Amino acid sequence: MALGMAAAIGWVMQAPSSASESGTTAAAQPALTVAITTPRSAMLPIRIAANGNIMAWQEASVGTEANGLRLASVEVNVGDVVQRGQVLATFASDTVSAELAQSRAAVAEAEAALAEAEDNAQRARELQTTGAMATQQIFQYITAERTARARLEAARATENTQQLRLAQAQVLAPDDGVISARSATIGAVLPAGQELFRLIRRGRLEWRAEVAASDLEKLQPDQVARVTLPGGGELEGRVRTIAPLVDVSTRNGLVYVDLPASDGARAGMFARGEFELGTRRALTLPRSAVQLRDGFGYVHRVSEDGVITEAKVALGQTEGDRIEIISGLDPEARVVASGGAFLGDGDRVRVERALSLSGRQP
Repeated sequence: MALGMAAAIGWVMQAPSSASESGTTAAAQPALTVAITTPRSAMLPIRIAANGNIMAWQEASVGTEANGLRLASVEVNVGDVVQRGQVLATFASDTVSAELAQSRAAVAEAEAALAEAEDNAQRARELQTTGAMATQQIFQYITAERTARARLEAARATENTQQLRLAQAQVLAPDDGVISARSATIGAVLPAGQELFRLIRRGRLEWRAEVAASDLEKLQPDQVARVTLPGGGELEGRVRTIAPLVDVSTRNGLVYVDLPASDGARAGMFARGEFELGTRRALTLPRSAVQLRDGFGYVHRVSEDGVITEAKVALGQTEGDRIEIISGLDPEARVVASGGAFLGDGDRVRVERALSLSGRQP
């Protein structure tokens, strides 16, 4: 009987120890199987980000030179592509044509008067040495010749003016380009100088980027700029020139970037872009290895025995599927390649060698 009681007591005393060992074994089991990666050195582009408006390279104002004529027809509208010398609008020219005919008649009359005056002056000069005609009368004939010649020149000038007015009855495109605005209305009687159209010369657009004064010295003409349009399209432009002045209120300077022809770009658009200055070497990780939380970046390091340690890192620029690590991580550190959001400090994981993304044996 005493031996049975002793055995029972011994079993009771040993049972908690066995349960404790079982719990320790369960706790040591890995929580997940993960792939790991290590930071990789990569060449990243050096960029300067900027914002600005897309504007016309040059915009021409096309107006009327004829005064007081009625607009008879308009041949183009906003968005039309025109060629240099193309007729944009036509004014009623009946009045000008009548005045031109009158001017031509006046020229013919002045030519006849000049011919008669020249004949009289020529005879007077021939009689000057004979004394058959008074000197005063000879001078009168010579003066009449000069007056007739002056009147002919005045009549021809008037004719040229009317011919010019007739030519101005047609409004011509001053250059190749795209019509960006139209104020011409058929039937309107307009004064000289009234604007009828606005023309984007050669259809060229430019991005006027606002760049901080501290970055202006890094930019040079002909550098590449990538401009992202509001619709998501991207254009590759080149720096044409840099403004010599900096805005005193914003401390930004304008950088003028020539843009290629594009159906997506419109004058007046706001666009973001970047200037490419070269490349630099940096430490990077796959984006899937970095978790963003509260505005900071975190990675999960894996020790040799598979224990997770969360580390806060400073992040730089993103290029493709990789992100720059500025500080907070050793180049040889082993990091969970993906799925780190499900892990915490102290978790134990199993490293899957076949899924390792580092290119090394973990």
